[in-house]
Amino acid sequence: MGIREDMPLLARHEGVWDGTYTYYNAAGEKVDEHKSRLFCRFLGDDSPTPYHQTNHYTWPDGRTEIRDFPAAYRDKRVWWDNELIKGSAWEVGQDDHSRSVMLFWERTGDPTLYLYEMIQLSDCGTKRCRTWHWIRNGQLETRTAIQESLVTKDWQSLEP
Repeated sequence: MGIREDMPLLARHEGVWDGTYTYYNAAGEKVDEHKSRLFCRFLGDDSPTPYHQTNHYTWPDGRTEIRDFPAAYRDKRVWWDNELIKGSAWEVGQDDHSRSVMLFWERTGDPTLYLYEMIQLSDCGTKRCRTWHWIRNGQLETRTAIQESLVTKDWQSLEP
């Protein structure tokens, strides 16, 4: 079986998503907020990176950033190992509603920092919310709240 068959919930995330990332420090104070456009692609089981995500960020002051996350697939997980992160994503099998995907990753080169992410996809498949918990040396450092809406399933039509 391939990635789409093994991870049908993640496959429902394919497409282009627009959203807002809001960052809070450990005291709950907002420390950053910016817009996003994410391209979530499934490139086929014969590709060395069958899942490939590209994130475009835009801040109110005009700054922009693009981050690229090609991922391998094995053992019913998507795996990243690049200059920024090392980790994986998996579907939560005990979720009777098939809405939840979890991620764990560490910052490459910084063993003191790791992150857990939970993604919740709406039943209609057009809305999702994500939360990140950044942990440094066993202590909460940052929380990130992300709200997104599906722009199109056809990521190729909007590919830059």
